[in-house]
Amino acid sequence: MADKDTVGAVIVAAGRGERAGEPGSAPKQYRPIGGRQVLAWTIDSFKNHPDIDAIAVVIHADDHSLFDRALQNCSQPAVLTIVEGGANRQESVLKGLEALSDAGLSHVLIHDGVRPFANGPLIDRVIARLRNGSMAALPAIAVADTLKNAFHGDRVDGTVPRRGLFAAQTPQGFEFAAIFDAHQRASLNSDGEFTDDCSIAEWAKIPVDLVGGDPENVKLTTAGDIALADEKLGRKNLTNAIPDVRTGNGYDVHAHIAGNSVTLCGLEIANDQALSGHSDADVALHALTDALLATCGQGDIGDHFPPTDPQWEGAASHIFLEHAAELVRKAGGVISNVDITLICEAPKIGPHKAAMRSKLGEILSIPVERCSVKATTNERIGFIGRREGIAAIATATVVYGYDTDD
Repeated sequence: MADKDTVGAVIVAAGRGERAGEPGSAPKQYRPIGGRQVLAWTIDSFKNHPDIDAIAVVIHADDHSLFDRALQNCSQPAVLTIVEGGANRQESVLKGLEALSDAGLSHVLIHDGVRPFANGPLIDRVIARLRNGSMAALPAIAVADTLKNAFHGDRVDGTVPRRGLFAAQTPQGFEFAAIFDAHQRASLNSDGEFTDDCSIAEWAKIPVDLVGGDPENVKLTTAGDIALADEKLGRKNLTNAIPDVRTGNGYDVHAHIAGNSVTLCGLEIANDQALSGHSDADVALHALTDALLATCGQGDIGDHFPPTDPQWEGAASHIFLEHAAELVRKAGGVISNVDITLICEAPKIGPHKAAMRSKLGEILSIPVERCSVKATTNERIGFIGRREGIAAIATATVVYGYDTDD
């Protein structure tokens, strides 16, 4: 029995694509565009969509090695069902539907493997129409060009009225049980040649509703189509090549109290005064924690470790910094550099700089050469100059845009 609103996808990629290149070249679904195979782009469109629960990819029996290479170029590992296609498109789609028949799907999208530009909003529109009660949803674009009949070579026989004409696209969406039944009956009872799945739905008397298509969602048919797609993705990749480098700043200060040591950059250092704080009062790590949180919009240290929470009383501040670093990594960030400036009259920081840098590298799991610690006095001016406290300024540089999923 189908689960409510559970959507799968069948990607049809079993064709030979003879018009897409010279004899002996790879089928068009495996031709490179934008540095990856056409089919890799297509698969990513569906496996990265949150509403797609299962995917079957239908390939030619001779293409397993080509498909394996394409799958390696997908943005992240995909859980897919791989099916060998039939003698024609209708047989191939039926094999894909059979492969998903035990997945408990309420709906299915059927998509051409050589339409690599199907985007999230387009898929959303098709799924939304199905969930609103349609048995079949067809993305389509109203025909804008004047159409001519030419039944006798290059001689025009007449003009076709374009009113009410639409160019069909994929993914075409269906109630799973209805289209599966239609494909099964068509394979046994029909002599017709079906060019898409909505034509099978029409043959089976399943009502088909139109949804807005996307002009960018082109089907790659010829070598010229593939060249244009490669150029388009090349321009897009050039734009996206600008690195997402973010810089965050942090500042913290703690007052002096009676004591005989301070904790700075994770090190306990002998001193004739201590620092006041709910945790270990490591002003350096607190400032750096805020700097890292700033690069991924995660607030500040108080949002994550409120000083009113008794569980953090006396806590080692490396816990806070490790938490911020983990949030950065989950957001796709790589810590490129951290820099801390300590402002104090005492203790002397110089003898401890190397150990501090090493500690920062250990906590953040980055090379020590990416960790900087500096110090200055306040020339006996202000509360720092009067040795009433210690301040720290921290800067973190993080490069985002990395896939960090396991």
